[in-house]
Amino acid sequence: MPKHQPVNSYQNLNSAANKWQETINQVAYRFNKQYENKPFELPLEIQEMPIYQEWKTGILTDKITSSFWEIAQPQKNQRCLDIGCGVSFLIYPWRDWQAYFYGQEISNIATDTLNSRGSQLNSKLYKGVELGAAHQLNYEAAQFDLVIATGFSCYFPLEYWQAVLQEVKRVLKPGGNFVFDILNSEQPLAEDWAVLETYLGAEVFLEPVKEWEKIIKAAGAKITKRQLGELFELYKIRF
Repeated sequence: MPKHQPVNSYQNLNSAANKWQETINQVAYRFNKQYENKPFELPLEIQEMPIYQEWKTGILTDKITSSFWEIAQPQKNQRCLDIGCGVSFLIYPWRDWQAYFYGQEISNIATDTLNSRGSQLNSKLYKGVELGAAHQLNYEAAQFDLVIATGFSCYFPLEYWQAVLQEVKRVLKPGGNFVFDILNSEQPLAEDWAVLETYLGAEVFLEPVKEWEKIIKAAGAKITKRQLGELFELYKIRF
């Protein structure tokens, strides 16, 4: 019998990238449906869950929204990157801070919507949104004072987020802050929310907080502030 050949490390990376792309496509499809107001067909037992009713009526939005500015408010003339921004530039008060805002997003619907309307909101401060995933940022090294990534970490495995942390580290200026949120698996609503999101089309990874903190430390970052919400926990870290 032929001897077993070790798998080339490049092939391992390529395999991981392909797996990530499948997840990225799945999450993009789920949110494109939402942004286009297309119906989601869910089983009756899911529709009977209290969390589904809160989602359908919009009550859930406040519970799952992480207000990053509460722990890291952008300062005037800072350059800020919002990864996975969705349509948030149409919602949160970024113009009030007089900082320059850039974005990167996997939903083509959200990207097109923001790029068609963002400059109308403030052509000086709005610097455009790039279509792309969080592990490959379309920006130069040491470009940003603040990087933000809220609302999507739970859709990807920790291995993926190790790559994201390295990319964020690359584009941040020395001393810059990274603010992101994680789904706190110990919160009472976490499991029900994970079930709902899976049926909406995007699988949720329920990772222990201690595992998140391990990869933060391994990336050479220090937690400088944290804030717990009803579902998500905000972190401010510095490399």
